[in-house]
Amino acid sequence: MTRASDSARATGRRGDRRQDGDVAQSGLSLAFDTRVVCGVDEAGRGPLAGPVVAAAVILDPARAIDGLRDSKKLSQARREALAVAIRDGSLGWAIGQASVDEIDQLNILQASLLAMRRAVEALPVVPTLARVDGNQAPRLACGVELIVGGDATEACISAASILAKVERDRLMRALHSLHPEYGFDRHKGYGTALHLESLKRHGPCSEHRRSFAPVREVLST
Repeated sequence: MTRASDSARATGRRGDRRQDGDVAQSGLSLAFDTRVVCGVDEAGRGPLAGPVVAAAVILDPARAIDGLRDSKKLSQARREALAVAIRDGSLGWAIGQASVDEIDQLNILQASLLAMRRAVEALPVVPTLARVDGNQAPRLACGVELIVGGDATEACISAASILAKVERDRLMRALHSLHPEYGFDRHKGYGTALHLESLKRHGPCSEHRRSFAPVREVLST
């Protein structure tokens, strides 16, 4: 296992692949491929607070990891166990993130793509192809294959989804220790009833995204 981290910390139909205009059905498998392929995914586009985090993972075709799937469909305990297996068993992995300030300056989409780029650029092995969950491509030096719903159909993207989610949850628990009044350890910054009530009562902290409507509304009152 080799790991690197970024200094900033880092279309088609569902299940389809798109590369250079070609679309082909994809499954959750690790087919033999002479290219160096990394999976890329992010966590934290929707929350009202905290960074957006991305991960890039190059799986080892000789060391299959059982149980890889969309991180949102796994329990916290299962995600964390799989994260250890991914870090230990992959050929390389890296984390990238974009800060709250960058989210507010760029917008959440561009900040997410920036975090993805940072994750890929921090990999200890240079990939020839990045398989990215979604329909928007980060600017990368290697080829990019966009796969809508790829976190559920591509093992390398599933692995990236898990690492991104586990890392962002860790960061939000750390933010909770600095700002316990918001309950970041419970909702991870998402706009739950508890979070919205705490936001109205205490006002936003430095980790709230001021470009997001619920935060703007509190600031304007």
